[in-house]
Amino acid sequence: MPELPETETIARDLAELLTGRVIQEVSVHREDVLRGPLASGFGERQAGLEVLRVWRRAKTVVMSLSGAHHVLVTPRFTGSLQYETTPDAYAVITWSFHDGSRLVYRDVRRLGTVTLVDDHGLDAFDRSLGIEPLSPGFTATTLSGILRGSGAAVKKVLMEQRRIAGVGNIYANEALHRAGVDPSRAASTLTLADAERLSAELRSVLTAGIEARGTTFRDYRDARNERGGFAASLQAYGRGGEPCVHCGTRLTETHAIDGRSTVFCHRCQR
Repeated sequence: MPELPETETIARDLAELLTGRVIQEVSVHREDVLRGPLASGFGERQAGLEVLRVWRRAKTVVMSLSGAHHVLVTPRFTGSLQYETTPDAYAVITWSFHDGSRLVYRDVRRLGTVTLVDDHGLDAFDRSLGIEPLSPGFTATTLSGILRGSGAAVKKVLMEQRRIAGVGNIYANEALHRAGVDPSRAASTLTLADAERLSAELRSVLTAGIEARGTTFRDYRDARNERGGFAASLQAYGRGGEPCVHCGTRLTETHAIDGRSTVFCHRCQR
């Protein structure tokens, strides 16, 4: 599932490619991905509007248009926003622009969602999410306060979007491994020193993920249909049974935390 680095990569690409372009037509090939009260007339509402900005919030790509409209695309497992690709059997929505270019939202399993909102809807969406971990306000003290308020496993808290926006399974695994924190440890038991290490490693791994243009195992592609390169740098996620890069201990993989794959080192993470 595309997380913060992947959606940030897509948003940056599309900001460069689409800003200033005017939508000529929107073709909806599969309506089941549409959400919200403005789903009716989704395409007609956007015709003639200009793309003012493309940006990211949490794991969602936001395309802000003139006329106080915003398209929220949350790709989830198999969704992707492809610039200048030819619509195929998995094309869900196609945006055609006046200059002849186009953007296609593809989704093999159609588990992603696309929502058209006005300014009020965008504000409600924003308020439903937690702090961005790459924002200046995300400090060790901020993270410590978030963790103290929950007795759940620290890994689960890192992935709760209403607390911290954009972190998913891949980068939670990585940050915890690099910070030496047991992912099953109760969040409320972490000290300020633990939070300092964890916040620093979380910011570091997310930044590195963006620089590598995301992590691709199977489905994720950027806006130019290219794979992300961060998989080669992973120290925990996807490496269950392999030796820890720090101590050589065989990494353990479990699904005991929230049913998601968790990989950790018994020796290094406490």
